[in-house]
Amino acid sequence: MAKLHFKYGAMNSGKSDTLIKTAYNYEERGLRVVVIKPVLDTKGDDLIVARGGHSRHADILSDDSMNLEKMVLKDYPKTNCVLIDEAQFLSAEHVSQLFLLAKQHDISVICHGLRADFRNRLFEPGAKRLLEVADYIEKLPTMCFCGSQAEFNKRKVDDQYVFDGDQVAIETGNVTYDSLCGRCHLRQGGTI
Repeated sequence: MAKLHFKYGAMNSGKSDTLIKTAYNYEERGLRVVVIKPVLDTKGDDLIVARGGHSRHADILSDDSMNLEKMVLKDYPKTNCVLIDEAQFLSAEHVSQLFLLAKQHDISVICHGLRADFRNRLFEPGAKRLLEVADYIEKLPTMCFCGSQAEFNKRKVDDQYVFDGDQVAIETGNVTYDSLCGRCHLRQGGTI
């Protein structure tokens, strides 16, 4: 029986790199992969772009009006694995559809994304629903500047940490992100 996986990590933990490598490994064995990216993620247009420089075309740019289960079954027959980048942006309905792909159609589904935003709040509904229903949940580690394991995604605007604002800011002005451990998060003015 196929499984629904959620691989999450802080910014710069290699989520997109892992997705690209996984797709390569499946295809190297002659297996069919479908790659999905939520349309909300405008970085790279229709490409999955990894920090290390690798990229891969997304087969589907999903929006809330789509039925991913029906689309994969109709447009991508004999699929062995569905890979999703930026899964925190999925709707709860999309997560349910992906669950059905795994359980009713025996297609492995591996979602990659963030668990929480820069305000330390769970991404809803995507990450929340995945944490509720995924068969396997795996944390992809990354490092803070101090050498400890990073847990927190922190937003910077004009090189200053900010703690308020819209949950999503992709390719907006002078916005960047850091991954920080708990101690550095507090040192930078973060709260719990």
